[in-house]
Amino acid sequence: MFKAGNLMEQYEKLYLYKRIVQSKLFIDKHFADNIDLDNIADQACFSKFHFIRLFKSIYGRSPHNYLISVRIEKAKKFLTEGVSVLDVSLRVGFDSPTSFAATFKKMVGKTPSAYRGQAMIKKLAITANPLSAVPNCFAQTHGWTK
Repeated sequence: MFKAGNLMEQYEKLYLYKRIVQSKLFIDKHFADNIDLDNIADQACFSKFHFIRLFKSIYGRSPHNYLISVRIEKAKKFLTEGVSVLDVSLRVGFDSPTSFAATFKKMVGKTPSAYRGQAMIKKLAITANPLSAVPNCFAQTHGWTK
């Protein structure tokens, strides 16, 4: 037998989920901007406290923690490309290079400078021996080439 209550409940859940996903996409797009919880919650049309609970239930972390993780992932990409730590901190939306460096080290386990240095060394090693980046490639150890 068809129950209108179940259909309405499913519609409401889908609608709520869609609003939370929209707020996540807003974070993904505007991570470098000066956005805060109020801006993000406004995207979903929820009070910020209700929004935090819903976002965390869907994504497993608070909107703020998600924003910080997006910024750090983007920072890792920029650092790998050789961008300076100061420029990276500004590009990903941190207020100061000091807060960026502290947050990066806390989340990644090394300073942005150390991460950038290791990435540059790895890039140089791959440039010198491209086959070293191919898993299980025997050509690198036996001198085989095509």
